[in-house]
Amino acid sequence: MRGRRPGRKFPSSYFKEKPVKVGDVVDLTISEISRRGDGLARLQGYVIFVPHTNKGDSVKAKIVQVLPSHAVGEVVQ
Repeated sequence: MRGRRPGRKFPSSYFKEKPVKVGDVVDLTISEISRRGDGLARLQGYVIFVPHTNKGDSVKAKIVQVLPSHAVGEVVQ
């Protein structure tokens, strides 16, 4: 297997532009609760975790961290 570098294969979604950036304020509806107890919302299919929220809450959240698979926000209002 000469010429091939072993390594991790990433899904194409890993490299797509995310629908949010750090500092963005977005309106979200919490659709479920994560295993850690944080609220989970989706924006264009992209997962956003918002701590201290409950299922069904509608919140404005400021994005504080953006990762390839998800983002983390904090409640603004």
